[in-house]
Parts: sequence; C-alpha cells; structure tokens
Amino acid sequence: MRTHTTETVGTLLMAAALVAATCSGPSAPPAARATPAADPLPSWNDGARQAIVKFVGDATMSGGPGFVPPPERIAVFDNDGTLWSEQPMYVQLAFALDRVKVLAPQHPEWKTKQPFKGVLDGDLAAVAAAGERGIVEMVMATHAAMTSAEFEKVAADWIASARHPKYGKPYTECVYQPMLELLAYLRANGFKTFIVSGGGIEFMRPWAEKVYGVPPEQVVGSSVKLQYELRPGGPVLVRQAAVDFVDDKAGKPVGIQKHVGRRPVLAVGNSDGDTEMLEWTTIGHVPSLGLLVHHTDAGRETAYDRESHVGRLDTALDEAPSRGWIVVDMKADWKRVFPF
Repeated sequence: MRTHTTETVGTLLMAAALVAATCSGPSAPPAARATPAADPLPSWNDGARQAIVKFVGDATMSGGPGFVPPPERIAVFDNDGTLWSEQPMYVQLAFALDRVKVLAPQHPEWKTKQPFKGVLDGDLAAVAAAGERGIVEMVMATHAAMTSAEFEKVAADWIASARHPKYGKPYTECVYQPMLELLAYLRANGFKTFIVSGGGIEFMRPWAEKVYGVPPEQVVGSSVKLQYELRPGGPVLVRQAAVDFVDDKAGKPVGIQKHVGRRPVLAVGNSDGDTEMLEWTTIGHVPSLGLLVHHTDAGRETAYDRESHVGRLDTALDEAPSRGWIVVDMKADWKRVFPF
C-alpha cells in the first residue's frame, strides 16, 4: 500500500532537505496563448505530440469511436513540475520562507525557535531538521491568521516580485511553453482545463488565470480551514491554522470529485504524487489519455526522477507502459522549454 504525506508537510519538508544540500543562494506574466491552427503545438516534436493530437482529434470527431461529448471533455493538470519549474524548491516553500522573514519583526521569539531561526539564519538544514511538526508550524504561521482576501493580496504581491533562484526570472515566466500551448489547444477544442495540485488552492488562484488561462473556480488544491465572520466592515472568511484538505496523491481524485464532479478524460502529471490522478482518469475509463512529464533535460532545465526529493518520479514511471500513459521526454519531445 502506498504511503501518503500531506502537501503542506511532506513535499515542503522534502524540498527543504534538498535545498539545504544543493541550493545556492513582475513583468507581465505570459498568458496561455493561442497557437496557429496549422500547428497547434509548435514547441512539440513528434512523439508525444502525435498521441495528443490523435486523442484530441478522436475526441472531437462526432460519431467516431473516440468521441467525447463536450461536457465530458475535462483535462486536469498538476502544477509543480508539470506546468512550471519546481526545482530547486517548490515555489510555495520559497513563499513560506520569505513570509517568515517578513513577519519576523512581529515574532521576536522566532530568533531562537526552530524552524524559524533556521530560516532567519539561512540555515535550511536546520529547517529540514525541524521535521514534519516544525514545517507544519511554519506553514500555519505564515499562511493563516488572515482573511482570504488578505492572503490573496499577499500571494499576488509576492508572485509579482519574487524571482526564480536559477533563472532570475519571475516564477510566472518559468512556466513550460509546450504546456501553455497544450492548454490553449485543448480549450480551442472544447476541453475545460483544471489545475489539480498539491499546492495551496488560495496560493494559486490569484495568478493562475493570467498565467495559464485557468480561472480560479477551475483550480483544485490543498486548503486550510476557513471560518466565516461578520465584521463591522462586512463578512470575511478567516484562514485558520489547521489543514482542511490535502490535494496530493490519493487526495487528487477526491479533490477532482469535490470540485469538478466529473471524471477527467485527460490527466497530466510529472511525479509519483500524480499516480492516483492518472489512475482515476484512465483505468477502465475509455477514451482517456494520461501524460507524464519526465525531466530529462539537464541543459535547458533540470534532469531528475527516481532519486529526487522534489517531484520524485519512480513508481509512476514504471507503471506507465502497462497503463498506456505517454511519457513526455522533455529533452526529446520539447523543442523549447520556457517562453524566454
């Protein structure tokens, strides 16, 4: 039986451990832009591209054996490592670390308390050593005790100014050009596209539509508990220091059912954390298509899979041939990686 860790705990903890070992120290974001009809996926080489085009062609051919009625054309995409770069750390972890620094003047006790002390000292080994409980405490301290509207502004302001440590670009420009094309291609053919991520739902919603063309109501993610309050200025939803739902691994099919209400016919992921989402989409569900992005390009991006603490791709990679999932080899299948 697979073990399951929470997004707010497990993935951030693993990312902190990796960064401690390996990491050295907006302009307008790219929209999910339409592509010429003659070449709907110009940044793709033949291979995975052919499988995608065939599936979409069959799904939209009325009366054909692969036809999918428009209301059932649901496509789900993981975010980290599937739509944008997740190395050397998950973007939301970088956000949490920065939030500790911003909030530190209000919490003098953090100077001597881990994992906050590790963040303030730049000692990410100490952050990782704080373990699951420490990471949970840090995330709750930086993501809760504010209204949803306040958190949305904080997240939007951060994503507009933060820069990727390797590329020096806004994180919203470190998205994968082939995936922007795929999102646009699917929508042009009557598909509704959803993000289904282990990341925080309210962290992604402020910018997902501008970057990916995916509106807030089509973003599925992990969440903290919310509490309704009627204040003198009007009603608000207050973020609580408690996890409400974890949209990772086995949680992804649950999140899809809760938020979408239809089983997808196309799912795209990049790690073992996406296995259950691909299973839910494809096993016993025809027609359907599953895609796994395999990070094989050390030159243009980062090569990693089985041994990585961030976006580990191991059992899903082994499972792909027997499940009929298409493995997208980043180096071989993509003509370009980033819009820049």
